[in-house]
Amino acid sequence: MEWGQSWLRSPVVRDSEVTQAARRVAFPVAQDGTPGTTTPARTARTPGSHFKQSFTPKSALRNPDVSAILGTGSRFSRYVNTPRPTGSLSMTNLDDSDWTNSLYPSPLSGLGDTSFTNDVNTSAVMLKEEDPGEAACLSLFPEFLQSFLRHSSSAVFDLLEEYEAVCQDKVSMLQKLVLRSAPGQQKSSKTASITWLLQQEMVTWRLITSLYKDRVQSALEDDIMMDVAAPSESEKVVMEQLFQRDSVVRQSQLVVDWLESIAKDEIGDFSDNIEYYAKSVCWENTLHTLKLRRGQTNSGFSRPLVTELDPDAPIRQKRPLADLDREDDARLLKYLFTLIRAGMTDEAQRLCKRCGQAWRAATLEGWKLYHDPNINGDGAVLQHVEGNPHRAVWKVCCWRMADEEQFNRYERAIYAVLSGNLKQLLPVCESWEDTVWAYFRVLVDSLVEQEIRSSGMASEELEELPREYLEANWTLEKVFEELQATESKRVLEATKEHYHIIQKFVILGDLDGLLEEFSDWLRRSPALPSHLLRFMTHLVLFYRSLGMQLKEEVSVDVLKAYIGLLIRDKQIDLIAFYVSHLPPDTAVTQYAQFLEEVTETEQRKHCLELARQAGLDVAAVTKTVVETIRERDTDEFAHHDLTPALDSGTTAEDQQKIDVIDWLLFDPAQRAEALKQSNAIMRKFLASKKHDAAKLVFAKVPEDSMPEVCRQWEEQGMDLPLPAEDENAIREHLCIRAYLEAHEAFNDWFRHMNSPPVKPTLPAQAKFTEKVAHEMKEKEYKMEHDNWKGRLEALTEDVKERIYNVLLFVDGGWMVDVREDAEDNPERSHQMSLLRRLCLPMMAFLLLTVLQRTERHQESLRLADIIASDQHRLYDVFSKEELQKFLQKMRESSLLLLDKDLDPLGYEIQP
Repeated sequence: MEWGQSWLRSPVVRDSEVTQAARRVAFPVAQDGTPGTTTPARTARTPGSHFKQSFTPKSALRNPDVSAILGTGSRFSRYVNTPRPTGSLSMTNLDDSDWTNSLYPSPLSGLGDTSFTNDVNTSAVMLKEEDPGEAACLSLFPEFLQSFLRHSSSAVFDLLEEYEAVCQDKVSMLQKLVLRSAPGQQKSSKTASITWLLQQEMVTWRLITSLYKDRVQSALEDDIMMDVAAPSESEKVVMEQLFQRDSVVRQSQLVVDWLESIAKDEIGDFSDNIEYYAKSVCWENTLHTLKLRRGQTNSGFSRPLVTELDPDAPIRQKRPLADLDREDDARLLKYLFTLIRAGMTDEAQRLCKRCGQAWRAATLEGWKLYHDPNINGDGAVLQHVEGNPHRAVWKVCCWRMADEEQFNRYERAIYAVLSGNLKQLLPVCESWEDTVWAYFRVLVDSLVEQEIRSSGMASEELEELPREYLEANWTLEKVFEELQATESKRVLEATKEHYHIIQKFVILGDLDGLLEEFSDWLRRSPALPSHLLRFMTHLVLFYRSLGMQLKEEVSVDVLKAYIGLLIRDKQIDLIAFYVSHLPPDTAVTQYAQFLEEVTETEQRKHCLELARQAGLDVAAVTKTVVETIRERDTDEFAHHDLTPALDSGTTAEDQQKIDVIDWLLFDPAQRAEALKQSNAIMRKFLASKKHDAAKLVFAKVPEDSMPEVCRQWEEQGMDLPLPAEDENAIREHLCIRAYLEAHEAFNDWFRHMNSPPVKPTLPAQAKFTEKVAHEMKEKEYKMEHDNWKGRLEALTEDVKERIYNVLLFVDGGWMVDVREDAEDNPERSHQMSLLRRLCLPMMAFLLLTVLQRTERHQESLRLADIIASDQHRLYDVFSKEELQKFLQKMRESSLLLLDKDLDPLGYEIQP
């Protein structure tokens, strides 16, 4: 019901204006006078639990200085430290005049928010995106890395708090995007989904911070001798001692605090704005009706109402209140429960008093544990007594009220919270958080009562509470077992959500179970949301920073999945850092896979610099990149056909192999490796007759590489010769150069040989002028032919020299290592041996072609002597078919020499 409608229907005679309290409820006013509200902030310590106000952490009693160990700079509280959302006001110190401004939201609240106004342009831009939520949150990836690096040398819990704050900022932005987008749009639903994910991540970081602060501090304090507590007559002291020694109770309370902080974040979104028009009058509509009836002599037909207005009257007389009062009461009770659910018991009491129900505020007071400091004092000065000395009676009454079916369901739930009556509390718990809160609230309440009973301080009234409550054997595991057996389909479905599963295992401290879930999620399809994967990665890094034992295989899988996501989204600047947290061998392989797709030179340099900053083995990474790409072609060496060819085409895959050498050229210290890898690539190209591709690889290697390798070796102060591997690589490089030069020379000769000048022809019956012109052309032709022939002679001599350089390569032959003490590399040895069989016969036939085409038959016959020489043993590299073909060529040259009246070897025949 709208407040205006309620006011018009009220039978009470109103003033011309609604009361000041009503105006504050219906039209909250911001500080600048404009309509608006502020969302209540989370305070540094979440109030409202039964035992929080009297719980003293054990560290406060012993005072060990662990701040230097943790690097926090200050001791941390075991309570949830909840940073205040931007633009919110604290509710812990509200007086009676302004509580409504903070509790009740207005649809106009956004108008008074300057940050919203400042973000209008940003929101408008984001809304144009296909997925505005995803676009708005892309900055989370670099922000998390920046946070990690910023806190790398400080306390890890400061880092977790910053994670939470970063998520909080993004959640606020996304909520504004959702408000500005048209309802029902697909992009709006996607943004809302991401908002929910980030909200869950935010509160999960909060939970981890709270629990692990306690767990780490407890571990640090284990070696400190605990004082033996003397018997106490104070319930409060008994409870404090329980919290000091029992981590289950203490951490269960932290879970309660955490769940209450979540509810407190959301309390500004509570949908029912309750209207109260009097400051101190309870049930004013019923009171007004009763006064009217008392003044009437003949009331006629009227509805039966209570005739007395004490708090118990409706139950005692079994008569109702006026309808409007019943509605107001129902809304009040629902809001009171919401406040208690948010840990804001003090605000709930203040609200009761404000609405004229001070008696109800008193019923919310009796849970406080009794403590009389004067019992053990010196008696000189009387001190204030705390708590309720008759708490046991009060608790039994609360239990009975929770069981009373005549009460409103939220009123029963309120007293169920105060008495630990789980059965009556669960029906109003609609969400996973509500249900877990109910279980843990009752768990703490039950364990504290058991401790008080075992101390001998329990009163007889406690016996009236159910035995299953007093003797309940609660554990953290049992809570989640009960949760799996819930009848609420909504809660049961929520238990399967990723973040709720994570929260469960964090509360249980079950890292193995958590990582098993991670492993299962990574194997499932579809892929995990990117922000969930980011959270999982940083959670693994957090556990590592604490020195926790994790399943290494799963941790690596999580990191690799996140790295794959960063590569897919082209988050270039982030990848090296996360790769550095993988095992060294895996890190090299992973980063090398990423670099395979980086082709732009400046970007390559940038990626290598990031790798150096992250502490990766850059030399191993670049070597792996080159080896991976060059070995991608699994084709074996193919035997040449013996027909001369200028070249085979260079494919895109070939070009990739050519360009990959650049990775080894950025650092001069890798020149030796560049030589080795370029040689390996060129061996494959030579085997495939891809001479142009081999030339491009050769051109990549700087000309000063060989002297640079020697210089670096000398700079190390080594008097010994170069390592065998380096010396052999240099020799192989020279062998390949000689071969490529020979091929280039043959190609030049072949092109020139096949492009002689064309002799002019004289047409039949030519005229005089044509004959004169022909004579001129013949002179030009003769000149061109002489030039061509001279050039051919020079090219022939050049190609002869270069081919002989290959066939008669110094110190053992072409593609033969001089140093035999190098590390064994069977693949390289096999390829070099095969290249000799593929290339040397080809060189011999190319030389034969040159000599026979230039009619140097005698020289071609001398080549047979070189092939047959035992000094060079070139005949070993020829196959049987190749030798037969070579001898056939020799026969042709001998026949041609015989035709010139020379002997078969080209010498003059002696008479």
